[in-house]
Amino acid sequence: MPITTLDPKTALVVVDLQRGIVAVPVTPHAATDVVARTAELAGAFRERGLPVVLVRVTGRPDGADSPKGRTDAGAGSPAVRPDGWDEIVEELTSGDDIIVTKRNWGAFYGTDLDLQLRRRGVTQVVLTGIATSIGVESTARAAHEHGYHVTIATDAVSDRDAGTHRNGIEKIFPRLAETGTTAEILEVLAERER
Repeated sequence: MPITTLDPKTALVVVDLQRGIVAVPVTPHAATDVVARTAELAGAFRERGLPVVLVRVTGRPDGADSPKGRTDAGAGSPAVRPDGWDEIVEELTSGDDIIVTKRNWGAFYGTDLDLQLRRRGVTQVVLTGIATSIGVESTARAAHEHGYHVTIATDAVSDRDAGTHRNGIEKIFPRLAETGTTAEILEVLAERER
């Protein structure tokens, strides 16, 4: 179902649009397009005094603070990350935004995101970011479980794998959220002022 409305207290939550992640090839939308569309949404939210939350993932180089647990993929060795890989891209930074740092896939677990949203009276979140099937989907699930209305900007999310992106857009998000393009979300945002 396409987006129907945005609550008066809606926040834009931007997931992992940071230097090291936007440098990785993604599909179906190039990272530069995801960043540009997210920046357009962020500008519209800021103009209206609505919160913008910039979420970044980080971790120790030795992986000591990474989530534990056995997986079929194995633990792997800690990735060697260049300096600044976890810095939010310049196109999105603004002095008044809320910054949330996470060490897991989703933006709620182990962070103060829920507290930051609730103290501002937020009842709905619009999500953008990379990767659709990891950080964005985990954050969408948790937002839904926390009782927020959730909207996904379908052309402002992307993934390393086309199949997992498509699964999120077509199968997962319709059960957790309303979905719409950046243009559709901006139109609904503008309609609230008419």
